[in-house]
Amino acid sequence: MSKTEHITLKEKIGYGLGDAASSMFWKLFSMYLMFFYTDIFGMEAKVVGTMFLVTRVWDSLFDPVIGVLADRTQSKWGKFRPYLLYVAVPFGVIGVFTFYTPALAESGKLLYAYVTYSIMMMVYSAINVPYASLLGVMSASPKTRSVLATFRMTFAYLGSFVTLLLFNPMVNFFSGYNPHIEAQQQGWAMAAAVIALCAVVLFLLCFAWTRERVQPVTDTKSSLKQDIKDLCNNSPWWILLGAGVSTLVFNSVRDGAALYYFKYYVHEAHYGKIVLLNIPFVLSGLYLALGQIANIIGVVLAAPLSNKIGKKNTFMLAMLLATGGSIVFYWLDESQIWGIFGLQIVISSCAGTVFPLLWSMYADCADYSELKTGNRATGLIFSSSSMSQKLGWALGTAVTGWLLGYFGFQANQLQSEETLSGIKMFLSLFPAIGTVLSIVFISLYPLTDKRMQEIAAQLAERRT
Repeated sequence: MSKTEHITLKEKIGYGLGDAASSMFWKLFSMYLMFFYTDIFGMEAKVVGTMFLVTRVWDSLFDPVIGVLADRTQSKWGKFRPYLLYVAVPFGVIGVFTFYTPALAESGKLLYAYVTYSIMMMVYSAINVPYASLLGVMSASPKTRSVLATFRMTFAYLGSFVTLLLFNPMVNFFSGYNPHIEAQQQGWAMAAAVIALCAVVLFLLCFAWTRERVQPVTDTKSSLKQDIKDLCNNSPWWILLGAGVSTLVFNSVRDGAALYYFKYYVHEAHYGKIVLLNIPFVLSGLYLALGQIANIIGVVLAAPLSNKIGKKNTFMLAMLLATGGSIVFYWLDESQIWGIFGLQIVISSCAGTVFPLLWSMYADCADYSELKTGNRATGLIFSSSSMSQKLGWALGTAVTGWLLGYFGFQANQLQSEETLSGIKMFLSLFPAIGTVLSIVFISLYPLTDKRMQEIAAQLAERRT
């Protein structure tokens, strides 16, 4: 086995721990933050939707800046690992402040939300873009990268599972099981602090246990203008851009509306607390945690399926199944809990299959660019890919906020039939639009497994 492919189990686990850390807060943002701002912090849904769009579009544009900086970073630890070391603690600290509710007037709270959330997203980019780019330089083998991507996504969903399973119980514990809004606000901040501490430790372990190996064919430093020109001429990357945006719209709309669905449509309060291992859970927490287990099942299936039928065909099959499941979801009524949970398993498994494929294919795009241009701008390619996904996330959550306002949503009130119908569509018909678009884009993707074997062989020859 070549030096570039000699990845120990410890290093694979170490790489996975980095996304476990990222995903803990990513899931809080995607599944809890809209609900936190409307029902705990006290903002209108349409105002939150606009804030998400403004801050996330800016944050998305910030991603390539971090990518360019990382590509040009030189240290004894490599290009990308230093960011894991130096940004981990700021990541945790600002994460806690994002879920803190200050005693301010309405305008002051709005400003606080804009500032803290904007800084959080920038810090998230500063650590997550280099972390994602690390995949492209740990091994030169496309198959090894698929294995690393599988470890990454498995640990990402494990981190998400732990967060989603325990976050509500932690909020209740730190609030003293007091339903009053002030106690709930304290509970949210303290629960976020526990998650933040875990994330910092996991990022530092990721830094300590991983290594960078792959060097570009040439050490000649290209200009930023040339890097951007090469990226713009990378047609496979453009196709993944569209697929990534569409997939994140699908995922963010489903995730962002889940708490509303269970609170106002299913009326989970009528079911009371469900006690497992002496820990009280609510239906929405179990639903979201079950989704993470299903995501892990999808991640585990991604490598063997893609090895058998190819990454492209696996991607299309998963999104086709997710489309069908999402459409059927709309016809479930609030009493069909087993059907709701069953379709959550199916749809989430499909999503879990897709995301490791996406990141592995982005690394393939970096190889394609290096073969074509002689320039390996790994950080720029991964950061631009992260940018596209954040744009999809921004679009999905902004639309969720706007449509909640359009359908007449009022926090902590009895909802109208029109509002409830809209909330149902957030978990069904609207996500299906994203999955259909992703199928259209990925059908055009040209880097088949056979083509990537040819590219890897040619690059290996050049490096030798």
